[in-house]
Formats: sequence, C-alpha cells, structure tokens
Amino acid sequence: MNNLKSGVPGIWQLESRIDTDSSGNREIDPILGSDPLGILCFSKDRFAAQFMKRDRSESQIAARSAQGANNSSAVNGYDAYFGTYTVDEATGTLSIRLDGAITPSNIGSRFERHIEVRENELSIQLATTSTDGKPITRTLTFSRLP
Repeated sequence: MNNLKSGVPGIWQLESRIDTDSSGNREIDPILGSDPLGILCFSKDRFAAQFMKRDRSESQIAARSAQGANNSSAVNGYDAYFGTYTVDEATGTLSIRLDGAITPSNIGSRFERHIEVRENELSIQLATTSTDGKPITRTLTFSRLP
C-alpha cells in the first residue's frame, strides 16, 4: 500500500513474531516464547498493543521483566502499552510514544519501527536485543481483522 497513514488504522492480529541474529539464526524470546498471541489497535493517531505468551502456566513463564534495546518490557509473559503514533511515509517508519504501559518505566518511551502495509497484512521490523543483550532483528507480521 502506498499510503501508510491510511493503511495502518484498524485492528491487527499477530500472525508471527520472529527474532533472528546477524547470521539469520532464529532466537526464541524466553519471556513471550516462539509463538505469542498479540493484537494491535490503531485509530487515526492513537494505538494500543498487547502481547502474551501462549502458555502462561507457572511452569512455562519466566517470572521476570525483560526489555531489549528499542523495545518495551514484558512481565510474566505479558506486555501491553498504548499511546500515540505518527507515520513517516518517506522513510516507511512508525514512531510511537507510550502514554501507558504494563511496566511503569516504559511510560514516555519513544520507539521507531519500519513498517509495510500490503492489503490486509502489516509487517513491522525493528533492531533490538535479546534478553541476554545479543543484537537481533524482530519481524512481526499481522493480519487485519474485519
């Protein structure tokens, strides 16, 4: 889609969240797991995001907070935040500012992501780090809900 600003608004369901290192090897996030659930909701200039590890039973979650560079913190297999956003058509980036977050230290944080919207698919990519500080690229793919 050529016009990102008009393509982003809507409700988006997470289809995949894949972290890879510089060699292309997949890294599994111990906080949210290899196949988390997620939803993004965008209005004209506001958004809300929620991500959750599929199995949050006591034995399956890492009971700690973790944050990679250029990323919010998840707690006990769950991450949620909301705020405002802007789209830069020329650079294909989405800039977000967190007005609220599950982790208080994330409130006021600003993050930038590369995005693409194609029909009913939203792709978000960002450079971040794994929980142990290793540089990774995170690619999130969402489908638009009716």
